[in-house]
Amino acid sequence: MKNDKNKLILYHGSPNKEIRPTYGLGNDKHDYGKGFYLTESPVLASEWAVCNPIENNGWVHKYTLDVTGLKVLDFQECDILSWLAELMKHRDADTGRRYKVLAPRFIEKYQISTERYDVIKGWRANASYFYIAKCFVRDEVDLDILPELLKLGDLGIQYCLKTEKAFLSLNEEIIALQEIDYHKINPQYTQRDRNAREAMYALINSEKNKIENVFSKLL
Repeated sequence: MKNDKNKLILYHGSPNKEIRPTYGLGNDKHDYGKGFYLTESPVLASEWAVCNPIENNGWVHKYTLDVTGLKVLDFQECDILSWLAELMKHRDADTGRRYKVLAPRFIEKYQISTERYDVIKGWRANASYFYIAKCFVRDEVDLDILPELLKLGDLGIQYCLKTEKAFLSLNEEIIALQEIDYHKINPQYTQRDRNAREAMYALINSEKNKIENVFSKLL
């Protein structure tokens, strides 16, 4: 019998009541590229279900993921620069010429090869976390405070299913499908993001931020 510890309870917030997680689909511009994204937190999934400006109710889908035999890359256990390199592979942290020249060098030096992993686990780079990334690549944030910055705001960890094997290990609990009230939950999402931004801004502008061990010096 399989160990129940290998079965994760995960949630997916969506504006759609009916979804079918399908291998090969998804947007390559998301944090970890194409894949199906989930979280262990039903609260965060509820907020992500109604984070769009369209004022419609959303849905939280509950799943069980059996990770037996799956290779999981957890960016929380890696050098934080590896997570930033992965983010830069899929999303532009800045639009300036300087970033376009330096980013490929940074990615080449710090990236982790993710091809052999079935699931990627790591921070969700929503608007607040992207604020960190932008400040970092502009040499406004010292490497020493990056770990503390990523803990601010309780913005959540996500799982991204990458391989067909991972998708075959995912099962939805249809009976647990939950409708999310946009007008009740969207303000919570907005407030969480606002609180995170304020805390991040305060830390970046504090004495803790020495601005010495910065992006351009890591290349």
